[in-house]
Amino acid sequence: MSNKEKLIELISKYVGMSGKRLPDDVTAKLTQLRDAETQPLAKAVYESMFENQKMARDLDRPSCQDTGVVNFYVKAGEFFPGLGEINDILKEAVRKATIETPLRHNTVAIFDEKNDGTNVGERAPFIHWEIESNSDKLEIQSHMAGGGCSLPGRAITLMPSAGYEGIVKYVFDTMVEWGINACPPLLVGIGIAGSVENASILSKRAILRPLGSHNPNPKGAEMERLLEEGLNKLGLGPQGLSGNATVMGVHIESAARHPSTIAVGINVGCWAHRRGRIIINKDLSYEIPSHKGVTL
Repeated sequence: MSNKEKLIELISKYVGMSGKRLPDDVTAKLTQLRDAETQPLAKAVYESMFENQKMARDLDRPSCQDTGVVNFYVKAGEFFPGLGEINDILKEAVRKATIETPLRHNTVAIFDEKNDGTNVGERAPFIHWEIESNSDKLEIQSHMAGGGCSLPGRAITLMPSAGYEGIVKYVFDTMVEWGINACPPLLVGIGIAGSVENASILSKRAILRPLGSHNPNPKGAEMERLLEEGLNKLGLGPQGLSGNATVMGVHIESAARHPSTIAVGINVGCWAHRRGRIIINKDLSYEIPSHKGVTL
């Protein structure tokens, strides 16, 4: 088996695993929310979530019927061998995982409205690239973006006079209108920039951050805390059936803006927030920091 074939096999197994097991930090946060819940119905829903995860492990099946559309965020060391083949390797890995995991067929061609059952298509899986200098490692973060958690996705460019209050209002309006569709408790990612495309990308990157991490700017970290506190007062609860919590966390990522604009993007992860991170060495040994102790 060539190194290319080995890498396809490895990434295919990683994709399948990330659809069956939640990352460690998400499991820990759900445990915390379950233990702090006081409403009987909400507690019962949390228990069903943990039973769902146990059955997914025991039956070796995805933990949600909607296995989403796979997005990859690649940080490739400049010395990792075969960089030019990575795009094709990722696509073949998704095609293979679709059959073997199995993954639900979720890629529908725009305009033609056809689904060929492979989860590979036009710009699918969507691959974001970053090259890291003086490195021979390949780091891949993945996210299975399901239909429910994609529904609250929003972005807008505001006049700067709207200020950060305008951002907060936009986030609350979006979550009140759409949050219940995304299977709470949610991880809310917010991007703040000068244009909607930058804000949107940053909001997606925000939900890749580990739970419990904070924006490096103290003002940003305080905004995260206040938004989390305020959103939890909405009381959507697990699966939107009411409860003490609406969100698992709020993460904000930012980029310098134009003086005349302030844009905000929103992306969310559902309670079954299926994202992962694998680091592959040039000899194809690996570690999976998001799922400690898991081997493929």
